[in-house]
Amino acid sequence: MSEPKENITADTRTRLIQAAREAFMKEGYRASVDGIAARAGVAKQTLYNHFPCKGDLFSEAATIASAAIVVSLDGETDDVRASLCRFAASFREKVLGDEGLDMLRALIAESTRFPALTQAFFTKGPIKTATRLADFLGRAMAAGHLRQDDPRFAAEMLLGMLGGFEHIRRLCTASAPEVAEAQRIEQIVDCFLRAYTRN
Repeated sequence: MSEPKENITADTRTRLIQAAREAFMKEGYRASVDGIAARAGVAKQTLYNHFPCKGDLFSEAATIASAAIVVSLDGETDDVRASLCRFAASFREKVLGDEGLDMLRALIAESTRFPALTQAFFTKGPIKTATRLADFLGRAMAAGHLRQDDPRFAAEMLLGMLGGFEHIRRLCTASAPEVAEAQRIEQIVDCFLRAYTRN
């Protein structure tokens, strides 16, 4: 029995988006439609059946990438430090990893051509992560584990500490100091907690 047509269509679309993500991260927007189609193992016309233009494909790849950098911080707030260290490790892996950096480079390079796309990426990725972190910090403050303050400001400050200078360093492919990632995460979280632990 043959596979239903909608399953084949969905699989083809998924392969096209994955191929586009890989191509855009490696070559930027200049990646060719022919190359993306070949990478996905389909004819160029099949690509155009799913995505009328390269801009639509770029937009879809960026939307998927933004969802991939969203980091959740759910659960209880009893051990704030352990929860924040887990969050920090996941956040830094996604944002400072090769895939996150490559997609950001591609987006920034095309920001004047696709301003709405870069805004959507920011809203669906970084803003959503900041909102989830602020919710967790707000609950920790309400439970008395952290001192009362604006949880949104605290979330943005922690995200800045987790990315910040290191993000710029990696975007510029500059050499990094020899510090273990787990140690760096603990240093950042402990510094943050010194500012927000109740006296």
